[in-house]
Amino acid sequence: MGKRCLDKELSKKLGINELILFCIRSIIKSKEKCTFQRLVKESFILFPEIFGFPPFSQWPDSRKLDRPLRTLRKRKLIRGNPRTSFSLTKYGKKIAEETAKTFRQRKLNL
Repeated sequence: MGKRCLDKELSKKLGINELILFCIRSIIKSKEKCTFQRLVKESFILFPEIFGFPPFSQWPDSRKLDRPLRTLRKRKLIRGNPRTSFSLTKYGKKIAEETAKTFRQRKLNL
């Protein structure tokens, strides 16, 4: 079963940090290790218009994750690094759950 991108308009209104936390949550919920490569894939699958490579929209752009991941780690919302894997802190998990709830409620209102 393939995943499909989520509500485009809603995802554009959310910040990139919230989307990345949501993607980390999604990977962990599927019982997978959240490596950098897996996160690049998940981000692109769920939000291709945001994490796509500008001249070639069919490819993901891993550069769009670099600075936000450092910010998330500095703000203590995630743990880990690109060489190992990422996990959510307690507060990061809370934000990811709130983002998931936002997507669920939006879908119900359509």
